[in-house]
Amino acid sequence: MERREAEAAIEAILFAVGDSVETDKIAQAIGQDKETTKKIIYHMMERYREEDRGIQITELEDAYQLCTKREMYEYLIRVAKQPRRPVLTDVVMETLSIIAYKQPITRLEIEKIRGVKCDHAVNKLIEYNLVKELGRLDAPGRPLLFGTTEEFLRHFGVHSLDELPEMDPVQIEDFKAEAEEEVQLKLDV
Repeated sequence: MERREAEAAIEAILFAVGDSVETDKIAQAIGQDKETTKKIIYHMMERYREEDRGIQITELEDAYQLCTKREMYEYLIRVAKQPRRPVLTDVVMETLSIIAYKQPITRLEIEKIRGVKCDHAVNKLIEYNLVKELGRLDAPGRPLLFGTTEEFLRHFGVHSLDELPEMDPVQIEDFKAEAEEEVQLKLDV
């Protein structure tokens, strides 16, 4: 194995593992003895210093770890402070779709449509600021009503709820038929 290939392999190993890796394991992975492996790593450490890279290899007892240089922390903090886009699971997306098309809607109505509890999904949508409480239904128990937010519109690139795609009437009938079959299967059990 050439030095460049060995360096690339070591870099890939240290990057992928993310934690410290013992010299023996690195040596075994690249097919070299321990002393040769250390020499290659020291060469890499020196080259990173000379090139003033944003990363460095740190030696920890008889192991090595790929780390960010301390001088780069302020840049990492800037990125970490930026808000992350929410990851919407299938369950959360399904719940959001129901709210978007049926709003204002109560949790109980959402649960009737989905057939399962929706507390977690609704709470996540509120946390992501895609759904908000619109008030209370004038009915016994005065349940909360939910609807979408301006952030929902921005997130999905629409200016108003009128721009949401129309549901295909044939597909709606298919969904209804599937739901009725599921209910019937549950009743038969």
